[in-house]
Amino acid sequence: MSQSKYDAASSVDVEKQISKDDKARQDEDAIEAVSIKVSSNKIQEVLDTKEGPQGPPYTTFSESEKIFTVIIASFAALISPISGSIYYPALNPLAADLRVEVSTINLTITVYMIFQGLAPTFIGSISDKNGRRPAYLICFVLYLSANIGLALQTSYPALVCLRCLQSVGSSGTVALGSGTAADLVTRAERGKYIGYASMGVTLGPALGPVIGGLLTEFLGWRSIFWFLTILCGTMLVITVIAFPETSRSVVGDGSIPPQKWNVPLTRLIQQRRSRKSHEERNNQTITHPRRRPNPLEALYLACHKETGMILIFSALMYAGFFGILSSLPSQLQRRYNFNSLQIGLCYLPYGFGSLTSRWTVGTLTDWNFRRHAQRLGIPIVKNRQQRLQDFPIEVARLQIVLPMVYLGCVSVLIFGWVMHYRTNLAGPLITLFFTGNTVTGAFSGLNTLVIDINVQTPATATAASNLFRCLFGAGAVAAAVPLIDRVGMGWTGTFITALWLVLSPMLWCVKWYGKGWRDQKATRDEKKGNVGKEKINSDVQNVRVEPQHVGDEKDSAQRH
Repeated sequence: MSQSKYDAASSVDVEKQISKDDKARQDEDAIEAVSIKVSSNKIQEVLDTKEGPQGPPYTTFSESEKIFTVIIASFAALISPISGSIYYPALNPLAADLRVEVSTINLTITVYMIFQGLAPTFIGSISDKNGRRPAYLICFVLYLSANIGLALQTSYPALVCLRCLQSVGSSGTVALGSGTAADLVTRAERGKYIGYASMGVTLGPALGPVIGGLLTEFLGWRSIFWFLTILCGTMLVITVIAFPETSRSVVGDGSIPPQKWNVPLTRLIQQRRSRKSHEERNNQTITHPRRRPNPLEALYLACHKETGMILIFSALMYAGFFGILSSLPSQLQRRYNFNSLQIGLCYLPYGFGSLTSRWTVGTLTDWNFRRHAQRLGIPIVKNRQQRLQDFPIEVARLQIVLPMVYLGCVSVLIFGWVMHYRTNLAGPLITLFFTGNTVTGAFSGLNTLVIDINVQTPATATAASNLFRCLFGAGAVAAAVPLIDRVGMGWTGTFITALWLVLSPMLWCVKWYGKGWRDQKATRDEKKGNVGKEKINSDVQNVRVEPQHVGDEKDSAQRH
């Protein structure tokens, strides 16, 4: 009797231990699932591994919505370069009205460029975390206030301070434009759309002097700032009414609604008419930047070998090119005796050359991407993001950029010497067209590559590029005219060309070794991510101890 009771009790104990064993295994499975989730904390990388038809759509925006949004972003970015170039024809009248020297007025250009480089580092990182649309609204409000103040100011200190505020408000739109394009389009289409997003940046330096010359000549220099006020007010209204939130940290692929205050009026009306169900939302497409908004993030990106080399070469190329553009008014006046309106018209070939590069270089960039994908057997499916881990993105981009760099060297060299010998005006204008086409095409390709290798923070990557370019460009503006006065326009062009040629091996290094550097960085990031995973694995091992004891007790019970 006692023996049967003992067997029954033992059986109950065994069943309890088996139940504990099952529960432990369930806990083990749950912890392993958490471990897998921790090791896959980069949502964007998870999405990138789903290539071709198996992957989810990159965005829910239609093709027409993408084009519309990118074009709005492009015209919003117009206010930054046009604010700098429209100012040139007003320098002499400003100096006379404020009773200062022209050289003193020129300091406002240098200050403007410095803030033009610094401000996007704040705006870019904030927009990557909190959204493009709020960042745009902040920029427009600051810019609008600055222009109203500039139109009404009557002193030089006020001019300097308000120009700084104007630069802060306008310069962030450039980084936001590229970030918006990266939110909406895949890498296979990015060359074309980045070109659309930077159309405003291209047109600004060309149209600014013409508009500034006309307004200054007929309405006075204050009309320039009233014109910019109207332009900014128009963009602010368009943004409030029609510009959607695109940041993937806020809306993911576009299926997740943003905050109520962050919805444009047109979307608000559409949502009331046809509300999306919760099942349509794809929360897995949300990206989570690892760092909080930090203006030093741009400098952190430059510390990586691949990104740093691209940023430095792009900045030096921009500095040489901008040095030529900034010295063009004085050279045209000195060599051809042109007035401010004629000088402004001479910028048009550069603007047209830059504009055409958006289609030529952008089209070639996308074609070369598809060519490499076909060679590697990677399917290119519309609106599907492609995996970059095994893709030679550096080779695909730089095969187009490097020829543009060397053609740009030839164009700058010829431009310098035709200006030096005062040839027929057709010579400088034609070479200026090809210089704009090739050099800005190279800028576009390098900017696209920087975004490709920093896919989680596209606006911050563009801000880093803008920071280096503007700081180097500010130095070039200060050095260009004294250098030309000392050695002549021809030798200045030769010096710039030689500098680009000597430094071009930096791009070859990126082309040859960039993928290896990118893989090393990915390995380091993975090791950092595995710290939490190792802790969870240790907990899993502790859980596995209990089944061993359960098995021993079960065997002991059976023996009894």
